[in-house]
Amino acid sequence: MFIDTVRLTVKAGRGGDGSISFRREKYVPAGGPDGGDGGNGGNIVLQVDERMSTLSEYRYRHKFVAENGTAGGGRRFNGKNGADLVLRVPRGTLVREASSGEIICDMSTSEPFVLAKGGRGGWGNKRFATPTRQAPNFARPGLPGEELEVILELKLLADVGLVGFPNAGKSTLLSVISNAKPKIANYPFTTLSPCLGVVTPSSGESFVVADIPGLIEGASQGLGLGYDFLRHIDRCRLLIHVVDAAGTEGRDPLEDFEKINLELKEYSTSLSERPQIIAANKCDVIEDRSGIDALKKRAGELGWPLCEISAVTGAGVAELIDTAAARLKDLPPVTVYESTYVAPPPDAARPEDVEITCEDDVYTLTGPWLERLVSMINFSDNDSRMYFDRQLRSSGIYDRLEDLGISEGDTVSIYGLEFEYYK
Repeated sequence: MFIDTVRLTVKAGRGGDGSISFRREKYVPAGGPDGGDGGNGGNIVLQVDERMSTLSEYRYRHKFVAENGTAGGGRRFNGKNGADLVLRVPRGTLVREASSGEIICDMSTSEPFVLAKGGRGGWGNKRFATPTRQAPNFARPGLPGEELEVILELKLLADVGLVGFPNAGKSTLLSVISNAKPKIANYPFTTLSPCLGVVTPSSGESFVVADIPGLIEGASQGLGLGYDFLRHIDRCRLLIHVVDAAGTEGRDPLEDFEKINLELKEYSTSLSERPQIIAANKCDVIEDRSGIDALKKRAGELGWPLCEISAVTGAGVAELIDTAAARLKDLPPVTVYESTYVAPPPDAARPEDVEITCEDDVYTLTGPWLERLVSMINFSDNDSRMYFDRQLRSSGIYDRLEDLGISEGDTVSIYGLEFEYYK
């Protein structure tokens, strides 16, 4: 099954906690703190895999979590960094932030991209030693990794896109001009998924051609198979519009041509303005040339070249390839989308953001900064408690409590920790 869009939740690894440890060795009179730092959490990394052509690998699994960093140890041993989790994607995958739809990155090159960064490891107690605090009995916890919900959207990288009604002969043409082997049969919607082929003209550089499922009237509103696959010609520099010039399906060639162009315009204005070469196919079985004559007149009005071809006999195909190759020389390269996503600022965890509520003379304090401070304090150690008290005082928390009218003996509650307030 061809899967070209998936929704994923990715979470980078959490940093390991710093260690609280003291040097205790025989015959070493001067000990001191020697707790190591925690390891950094693993990143979520995207990497292009040339062997992949769809996103079917993510059909059933939608959540990915990288490895956490390990905690630090004694003797100044730092924790191990968490392993990066590499997600393989086909070339041309567009990554969007799920809620806003903004583009995070375009995986059109072979360079890996860090989608979610792992959390930094916490500091061990050796880092908190000072001349006045020689035995810190606390360490810093690791930080959480980034978490994102993203949409992966595959947009094939091709120079030329084949468009047209079902049974116009697009797949047959692709099989003739390249080594691609698309499924070919005499019924509508033979092509159920895009197919790529490399074309080598007699003169000039090779180029890539994409054949997408045939469009029908109303495709831009979701009818038929075209709506889901129109995105795959978004990047194409040139379109080859394959028309059944013989009207073998009982349709008028010019009417078919206008209907497909209308669907392209309904889907994307820029796509409808893309340069085209009209490939009037099945010319070997034309009985009434009035249809192709009307198509030639319309092509002249638009300034687009028209090539009479037969994909079955090969007549006119070489001329079509050379025309496309010559046109591509004057066109800009394949579109690579720029990032439009602006990541929200990281949680600053400032003491100014601590919320204070009072109910029945109990003052409850909450906030990321305070939660982080509590997690790094060893409340069974007197020096650690003194450090905690100094942090609350220097950050202005006590001043704010006094402004709210706290009295001696009132209870202060901080994440399960309760104590009586005294000046």
